Amino acid sequence: MTEVHSETAPRMDRALLAKLTGGLGDSHTLQKLCADFGQLYIEFLPDVFHSETGLTMQVHYNGHESGLMTDLVADLGDNVSLANGQLRNWSPNFVLACGNSFVITLMENLLGALPETIQEPIERPLSQIELDLAVMVYDKIANVLRSGVNASGGFEPLLEKAHNAEDRLKPEEDHVDEYGVTVKLGITLGPVDSEFYLVIPQKALLKTVVTMPKSKSQTSKSKKEWQEQIAEQVRRSQVTLEARIRLESLTLATVSRLIAGDVIPFREKGDVMVDVSANGKDLYRCEFGRAGDRYTVRVKDNVSTEDEILKHLMS
Repeated sequence: MTEVHSETAPRMDRALLAKLTGGLGDSHTLQKLCADFGQLYIEFLPDVFHSETGLTMQVHYNGHESGLMTDLVADLGDNVSLANGQLRNWSPNFVLACGNSFVITLMENLLGALPETIQEPIERPLSQIELDLAVMVYDKIANVLRSGVNASGGFEPLLEKAHNAEDRLKPEEDHVDEYGVTVKLGITLGPVDSEFYLVIPQKALLKTVVTMPKSKSQTSKSKKEWQEQIAEQVRRSQVTLEARIRLESLTLATVSRLIAGDVIPFREKGDVMVDVSANGKDLYRCEFGRAGDRYTVRVKDNVSTEDEILKHLMS
């Protein structure tokens, strides 16, 4: 019998293949292109925000990182929100990210907080309402991007819903990673310094010519319109309500001996009143009842005005 030996051809090095196919650039080229993006945002993003919010902020370029896209996104850490994006005729898969402290501080400013009361926020994920504001922030960042890259057709950027880093979906098992760069940009609003990021595939970046738009007046919305837009986002946001019913007071000895099946009576003898709250603030006084097989509460009185409720839920 004749033995047949089959040998598998060695796989080409990933980095070498990327260089040969235009997906990995040299350090000098990447440095120049990323610095061009930095200059674009330094020139235009503060004007965009000032024209729409009346707020003064500074943007500065903090350098860049090169690597695989998945690793670059993971390296941004947990204290950011992110949005996947695409721009026709430029890139089908770039990522925008922004430090949570900027979005939180922007929300405080738009709600009229006094400058002396604004401090560096604690590190935490954004609430749903803050994520709604982040959508508008990413829209401005993406539009500056569109205005400065040589994408033909004048198409608008398409952004997916903003999400916290902890909620980002993991890549599929068959996902083929590619090389990218993270353009890092510092942003200062009042006493708070933060960063935002562009994570761009190198295949798109290396074909890009960054140009400065002729006009800086890219937007016309006023601060009032932004506040109204935020308020509308709040009205559409889902809010978890909590209902508290006052029970009869019991001695500690009695409480310590309660077992499954014991009954604690309501404090009220007639209509049982319920305090309904959201985010720790009392909103309504309600009457406890039942409809079919479901327990219900009927609103009897407003503890807070509509404006107070909206302000509280946005903060």
